[in-house]
Amino acid sequence: MMALHGDLGNPYTLWAAAQGVFAQDREQPAGDSVMNDLLQTVIEAHGGLQRWNQLSKVSARLIQGGALWALKGQAGVLDDVVVTASLHQERQSERPFGAPDRHSLFSPERVAIESDHGVVLDSLDQPRASFAGHTLETPWSTLQLAYFVGCAMWTYLTQPFSFAMSGFQTSELEPWDEAGQRWRRLRVVWPSYLATHSREQTLYFDNDGLLARHDYDVEISGGTTAAHYVSDYDEVAGIRLPTRHRIFPRTPDGQSLTEPLVVSIHLSEIAFS
Repeated sequence: MMALHGDLGNPYTLWAAAQGVFAQDREQPAGDSVMNDLLQTVIEAHGGLQRWNQLSKVSARLIQGGALWALKGQAGVLDDVVVTASLHQERQSERPFGAPDRHSLFSPERVAIESDHGVVLDSLDQPRASFAGHTLETPWSTLQLAYFVGCAMWTYLTQPFSFAMSGFQTSELEPWDEAGQRWRRLRVVWPSYLATHSREQTLYFDNDGLLARHDYDVEISGGTTAAHYVSDYDEVAGIRLPTRHRIFPRTPDGQSLTEPLVVSIHLSEIAFS
């Protein structure tokens, strides 16, 4: 990862400076046959589509940190939660959510906060529209937080298998050299019926076909850029997934800054059913 030097000494200034001039990678696709080979390779490396399709749900304990939560006015809300996600429909929940007896419910069309007795305490239809005009510094409401973590964690927990769902477009980009390694890169265009950070994303895979890095723009936070590193893989129920996530800002040329640490996530107690 690259650190920028000079008069931009404050990590938050660096973060903001990296945002204004970024454009998502636009390399020409390497070709459908190469793309199909890469996607098949990485799905198999993570456990295979046949095994994935035998499962319906995943849950995990999340320990989360980083600068984002305080910046958005939500410090401490998600420090230690349990996430549950459907594998084949975009549905997700986290508990506790703001209070010990509350949990969130997320889908692209609606978010809600419920009590553990099933009472809807607050809800918002078409939640993505509520982020219109937001910048990096704009604080989030509790329901907006539920939307962000819903689409984020569903993305992280289901890729690369989700790319086999209808409407996804994938193509292989030129390889990328970083930290003495050469990673193959997959450009992914998400379909409009699913909620995620940005329609176009780039994923980097190591020599074993495992995800190492994931680039995207957080559209609901003013298009802020992210270089999302994953590591410490575990195998649960035949599925391989990373348990350590570290997200940093990304510069216009695709490099990542060393600070601030925007979000950190550690997964444990992972279970599939």
